[in-house]
Amino acid sequence: MNNYPIIKLRRGKDEAVRRYHPWIFSGAIETAAPNIQAGDLVTVVDFKNEILGTGFAEAGNIAVKLLSFDNRKIDAFFWKERLEKAFELRKMMGLVDNQHTNCYRLVHSEGDNLPGLIIDIYGTTAVVQAQTEGMALNIKSISDSLLNIDGLDINSVYNKSSEAMQRMGKEAVDDGYLIGEKTDDFVCENDSKFLIDWEKGQKTGFFLDQRNNRDLVRKLAKGKNVLNTFCYTGGFSVTALRGGANRVVSVDCSKKAIADCEKNIALNGFDTIENPSVAEDAKLFLQNMKKGDFDLIILDPPAFAKNHKSLHRGLQGYKFINAEAIKKIKEGGLLFTFSCSQAVDKAQFQSVVLSAAIEAGRKAQIIFQLDQPEDHPVNIFHPEGAYLKGLVLKID
Repeated sequence: MNNYPIIKLRRGKDEAVRRYHPWIFSGAIETAAPNIQAGDLVTVVDFKNEILGTGFAEAGNIAVKLLSFDNRKIDAFFWKERLEKAFELRKMMGLVDNQHTNCYRLVHSEGDNLPGLIIDIYGTTAVVQAQTEGMALNIKSISDSLLNIDGLDINSVYNKSSEAMQRMGKEAVDDGYLIGEKTDDFVCENDSKFLIDWEKGQKTGFFLDQRNNRDLVRKLAKGKNVLNTFCYTGGFSVTALRGGANRVVSVDCSKKAIADCEKNIALNGFDTIENPSVAEDAKLFLQNMKKGDFDLIILDPPAFAKNHKSLHRGLQGYKFINAEAIKKIKEGGLLFTFSCSQAVDKAQFQSVVLSAAIEAGRKAQIIFQLDQPEDHPVNIFHPEGAYLKGLVLKID
């Protein structure tokens, strides 16, 4: 049992919670105990004072993110229990003790009933990222619990929460090792090798959510000239080469990403001169390249629409890059196109790609519909967690 401050909901505002949606919006709140701060643990009750759940208070439109739909004490036992459940799922999916892959997502926020928490495993290192103040305040306890999970073979934990905290306008926290130090030189994903910079790289250092889609590129790349735009550190580039691509050109506006991409291409035994990496704006590259140079193009941009306010502009951005790629790709070529914008749903994304094909004046067939892998589960009660969507098109 807990004794946390109480937040009471208005009459009729408890329906979503009773359907196990973990977010409480500020407009649903009738009263709240005085002096509640963002990051505090709270108990949520309905208008009759019936307990609905336990969670972290947060600032902004989402006022509470629920950790449990009962009167639960949030302590070391709770963290260990939730982390063990997440680990067992990855174990069941064949991602633990996998001789071909030793990097995966262990905790995927709401998908693992731990809203605001990301944990990625890179070899023997766990990278933890708090995306809410509540998780940030508990990150040491969470990290300690990782070491008590039977079968999880890690010896260091790196906290990478400062970027998320600063993005929310919160007090700065320093990134750093909570346990151990850096020991891994590289990780393997489906037998491809990657140097991971979780200390300075984007997100936790690598985009693990594209693992299965990278493997599909590997299977389809043989003999093809490949363009990998928004390439970051070359995940798709390496797997295309391992699949027998004739040539791969990687494009990203970040010079550091391009340098890391070259390192990863070389690490896997491929020539960086024959497979150049170009530090250039991907939109400009697509606009200026010749038609027919590439018969497999990958569009994996950052989130163009980070929220609903930027949705229209984001959709226009997706339309532009897809239209340019469809115009320029070789006849019979394959286009892998993605959106990681949570504000853009699958229907909207497909509609944008349709508009791009109409603008380009070329015929297209959808060969595959793609999404996030099994270590990025979606809580069925929180459909917003299905953020990654992709299509593979054959362009005639």
